[in-house]
Amino acid sequence: MDTELQNVISRFPQIKGIKHIQPIQSGLINRTYRVITDGTDDYILQRINHHVFTDVDLLQHNIECVTKHIRAKLLERGEQDVERKVLRFLSTPEGKTYHFDGTHYWRACVYIRGSHTQTEVTPDTAYLAGLKFGEFESMLADLPEKLDETIPGFHNMEYRMDQLREAVQEDKAGRRTEVQELVDEIERDADEMSRAERLYREGELPKRICHCDTKVSNMLFDAYGKVLCIIDLDTVMPSFVFSDFGDFLRTAACTAPEDEPDTTRVHFNLDIFRAFAKGYLESAMSFLTPLEIEMLPYAARLFPYMQAVRFLTDYLNGDSYYQTQYAEHNYVRTLAQYRLYQEASKAEPEMCEFIKTQINADFHK
Repeated sequence: MDTELQNVISRFPQIKGIKHIQPIQSGLINRTYRVITDGTDDYILQRINHHVFTDVDLLQHNIECVTKHIRAKLLERGEQDVERKVLRFLSTPEGKTYHFDGTHYWRACVYIRGSHTQTEVTPDTAYLAGLKFGEFESMLADLPEKLDETIPGFHNMEYRMDQLREAVQEDKAGRRTEVQELVDEIERDADEMSRAERLYREGELPKRICHCDTKVSNMLFDAYGKVLCIIDLDTVMPSFVFSDFGDFLRTAACTAPEDEPDTTRVHFNLDIFRAFAKGYLESAMSFLTPLEIEMLPYAARLFPYMQAVRFLTDYLNGDSYYQTQYAEHNYVRTLAQYRLYQEASKAEPEMCEFIKTQINADFHK
């Protein structure tokens, strides 16, 4: 057994009788292992990427507050099998839910037996995702503790535009001339797409506790296809509900990969939108304001636009953030995401009409 892992595991005394440690390959940020024991519980051990999550104390504070609150809500409403419906993190002898070994940060949680993840996006899984992430936000709507941003400015459109403008000005990789026309197109819509930040400053739009990484693969399912709980809580932080709504659709409702070189293959799948929106509104309607509901189609447009800005910024900076496989990779990604933004914009009237039908259906129940 790896000596480093043995030393780390020893800082979580709840873990006993280790039989095997199995690396888990999924996930791009943290290094993850399943610790198999001869007892009742197995465990998930993670090495936290502190280059991405620079304030690990804040990160774990957010996660502890969220899991504690969700557990209390589940118990309050008489849920059965609660331990399979919310993550439980282990504590060190010092009372922290992470251990720093001098170089790396580590944490451990109880593995939820009989659970599995899915990656396929269908109308059925999109509906379940909308339902579960809406419920997640709803349960946290009255969270008393203050949370902060684990990645400052993560989904802030004004901040992302400032980064792009700085990249254009500096032109570190000498690529500005070839992309100037696209930069000009993006700038034409920048004011409209930064609307959420303005409304927040004016007191018209609230921030909620959101997951900020909504994917089908961030839900655990049981053997019968029922969703047990939400996982991958590192990005849980205050944000607009658009973060959870729009970011899911950016990947799930896109008909092609985010780096598709043939942009004629990039379309916005309204069937996925309808399924996700239906589930989301069923579970989140109770706390959403009329303005938040009205702006959900804006969220579906915002996230491909924001991602196009981020890819283009990195391209201008010389590909220093995203891993690339060839010289124009970030530019190809930019064009695909910008095309998705255009396709979502064309679909906006149909999205608005669907939202209205859902609101009316709920009103007449």
